[in-house]
Amino acid sequence: MSLQFLRNADGTVTGHNETNGFTVTHADEEEVKRQLYEDAGWAYTPPPSPVPPGQHRFLLVHEEDGTCGFEDERYAALQARPPEGCVPADHGHFALECERRGKTLLDAVACTVAEVRREHGVVMNGLGVAGRPGEWPGTDTDADGRDGDAAGRVAHLVLTAAYRSRRLGYGRKELVRLLDATGIE
Repeated sequence: MSLQFLRNADGTVTGHNETNGFTVTHADEEEVKRQLYEDAGWAYTPPPSPVPPGQHRFLLVHEEDGTCGFEDERYAALQARPPEGCVPADHGHFALECERRGKTLLDAVACTVAEVRREHGVVMNGLGVAGRPGEWPGTDTDADGRDGDAAGRVAHLVLTAAYRSRRLGYGRKELVRLLDATGIE
């Protein structure tokens, strides 16, 4: 079964169920999604309500080498005492679903990463954003080590982050604070 969504020039959204030809157009994208899910016989879960000003909702993940799962003993204390506003969650690896205060999203993330590292010794190393397929093959380093393809990908991600953060109005201070929160030496 395939569901398709199309944003129209007039601001409406059209959804189409290719299996049975059902089509719906509406100004509210969530209403289109709800009707398509209902037509397909799938359960529809509405999006969470918006967070209040000064609050930020994000997912922090700890992905290491693929050998540690949610129940790994190193997460026991963190599961028992997660940071305020965070709930442990199994996303195929250990994660924290958080809603925390901060001047910006980066501020809220940096504070949470630093708190988890300081209190539990775990460095949360992602936001659950999927990378490109094949972005990180099998090992952390390639045959040519720190100067190989993996290093090039790190440089690319850092440069891309710097460029995109600047366009969003973040400066060096916010980015360095986020890096410092990880404890990188």
